[in-house]
Amino acid sequence: MSDQIRVGTAPDSWGVWFPSDPNQVPWERFLDEVQESGYHWIELGPFGYLPTDPNRLADVLAEHELKLSAGTVFTGFHKGDDQWKRAWDQALDVAGLVSKLGAQHLVVIPDLWRSDATAAVLEPRTLSDDQWKKLAAGHDRLGKALWEEYGIKQQFHSHADSHIGTYQEVERFLAETSKEFTNLCLDTGHFAYYLGDNVKLIEQYPDRIGYLHLKQVHPDILAETLKNDLPFVEAVAKGVMTEPGGVGVPEFAPILELAAKIDADMFAIVEQDMYGCDVDFPGPIAKRTRDHIASCTHAARFI
Repeated sequence: MSDQIRVGTAPDSWGVWFPSDPNQVPWERFLDEVQESGYHWIELGPFGYLPTDPNRLADVLAEHELKLSAGTVFTGFHKGDDQWKRAWDQALDVAGLVSKLGAQHLVVIPDLWRSDATAAVLEPRTLSDDQWKKLAAGHDRLGKALWEEYGIKQQFHSHADSHIGTYQEVERFLAETSKEFTNLCLDTGHFAYYLGDNVKLIEQYPDRIGYLHLKQVHPDILAETLKNDLPFVEAVAKGVMTEPGGVGVPEFAPILELAAKIDADMFAIVEQDMYGCDVDFPGPIAKRTRDHIASCTHAARFI
């Protein structure tokens, strides 16, 4: 079995958070720069950023020698039963599209208690026991439906300023969900954001790690963020998610090496949250990041 896992990148590493924003990198330029950086796998990004017609999307990806690893949807199951329609409507669009292009994963991000657009506090930052039950049941239902309808695996993404962020919260999420239908997209930066030990989590729950996002946090900016309870959007603007290969944590090498032993077909998708950055900023970082990953470990393949 191969001791390397597949490494790609995502629109997020080009500062793309929304389907349409005049300040974001145009999608055509994004694809050009991904190809120039030496990656061959990407995520869909926000639905509507890349073309949504499957034939057109297949054509433009082929022109750039790219393939699709996953799409992304957002959920708020803890809020009540009405959230099912919202989640499934997204799945019909996103899973319906990416499954036609061969992707087998859907990254699922929970709603934030504090807005990543305005920094407004939207709800309490912790869940009640009843909300935990609703959240877990909703994700298991979604994972089952995605698998039965599209042959796609749900990969849950803990997130800064969401209700699932700390080591203890992620552990509880795993305890209350089924590994048959709900596993983790372990985002190394978001997990480290709340001082979680990525290596420890992988070693403790190897059968629940289905997908990776590669990201590093700047320890000094993170310390300021946590001390002053800065909103995630402000922390991003300060550079809390830093270019890999410098002072950032965690180190990628041990994470990739452990993940390769779990599943050589796993994806590790580079993400560096940079919403609001200048359009000329991401391209050179993407190339340096690829070179850094290639130099720090043998456990990565880029084809």
